[in-house]
Amino acid sequence: MRWLVPILITALLIGSGCISGGSNVSAPKMLEVGSVFHDGGYIPREFTCDGENINPPIFVGHVDPNAKSLVIIVDDPDAPGGTFTHWIAWNVPPLGEIPKGVPREGVVEAPIRMVQGLNDFGSVGYSGPCPPRGKPHHYHFKVYALDTTLDLPPGSTRKELERAMEGHVVQWGEIVGLYGR
Repeated sequence: MRWLVPILITALLIGSGCISGGSNVSAPKMLEVGSVFHDGGYIPREFTCDGENINPPIFVGHVDPNAKSLVIIVDDPDAPGGTFTHWIAWNVPPLGEIPKGVPREGVVEAPIRMVQGLNDFGSVGYSGPCPPRGKPHHYHFKVYALDTTLDLPPGSTRKELERAMEGHVVQWGEIVGLYGR
């Protein structure tokens, strides 16, 4: 499978994690999450506001066979006003790859099915790294495997998504990319 390429970064630390909004996740951090950049490496310009501003592919491995869906949360905790959300999506099929260039629509049918919510730019879908000049920021690409699909309308907020996820996370993982200007 494609996610086995050397650029895959493994997130196999067992323990509990935290959804950035503060909700505790008691599920183990067992998902392998990778992309076209290494964990702690620089995100290619193509996936930023200085490039095509499309989402990078996300490779997901070791998904629990009982998982019914995936959730994606991408954020920047280094933003001047506090954690800034760049992408939220849910009801993603628990497959091995989320392709690059997902359309910015509330309900996406292709290239993969998902529902997307509002980012902190005020738009639906992915909006890439666009930090102010200065030190590079850290962008966390978090993937959560859930034991259900969520009954949440397109355009929902991160807070609504996190509330709906509570008690349904069976595992999670992340990859962190850098970008500076």
